Amino acid sequence: MYDDTTDRRRRFAGAARDDRPDLALLCLLIAEEAEAVAGGEAGEKAGDAAQIELDRLAGSLPALGRRAAPALWADALATLLGERHGFHGTPADYRRLESSLLPEVLRRRRGLPILLSVVWMEVARRAGAPVYGVALPGHFVVGLGDPQGEHVLVDPFDGGRVLSEEDAGLLVAGATGTPLTPSMFSPAAPQEIVLRVLNNIRAWAAARPERSDVQLWAVELSLLLPSHPARLRYERAELLVERGDFARGARELEEYAEVIATVEPDAAESVRHQALAARAMLN
Repeated sequence: MYDDTTDRRRRFAGAARDDRPDLALLCLLIAEEAEAVAGGEAGEKAGDAAQIELDRLAGSLPALGRRAAPALWADALATLLGERHGFHGTPADYRRLESSLLPEVLRRRRGLPILLSVVWMEVARRAGAPVYGVALPGHFVVGLGDPQGEHVLVDPFDGGRVLSEEDAGLLVAGATGTPLTPSMFSPAAPQEIVLRVLNNIRAWAAARPERSDVQLWAVELSLLLPSHPARLRYERAELLVERGDFARGARELEEYAEVIATVEPDAAESVRHQALAARAMLN
């Protein structure tokens, strides 16, 4: 696990390991990290303002109660968030880092599907709705009701449009080319959602080599989650080398090689050569 001693990263690691992780808090801590690395000073104040805004939006929903039909909740949320407040996404939002930062999504009323889904989920949860996230491949959506019983799926990126199973299948096929399977409708855990948010940030930064600073902090936050792909350690080591921190990068490449040596000996040897090349850059 990546170790960091800054207060905000300790808070992130602690929140990720809570028995009942607070999804909004974790997303706000991601935004706080982005602001801090960029040299800003909004910090916790922006997070407090975002929590207040989520509470305000939830207070504007009708008091339907948890036993209300999922379709009623879907309609109420679409009316409030999609129509009245204009939350939705556009293709241009995929080109903006702000689309993955919760305070900015609340301010701009725009974002990626997963961040708009976080808004829907947090507003619905505060209002007492039975709500959960659904991590469809390539397009995150929201479920309302009982995942194993009566429920509806909605697409916050499309203003809260209710999705049929056929609609969901088209979204998945359009994004990945793969067919829909029942397991894809399973509720997503908060840590899974957070890792996917960070994956989006990493992908955004990886396409912009000048923003390796963003890719690095997204990788490092991912490593603080209780469960994460082991290959993230390799990605971090590579980034350190790319950014000129040859000694640390080489050391972490060597450590990663030891981790994979028993199952991928050829890959481990290749990583060791990378470490040697990084150390050579010190001379």
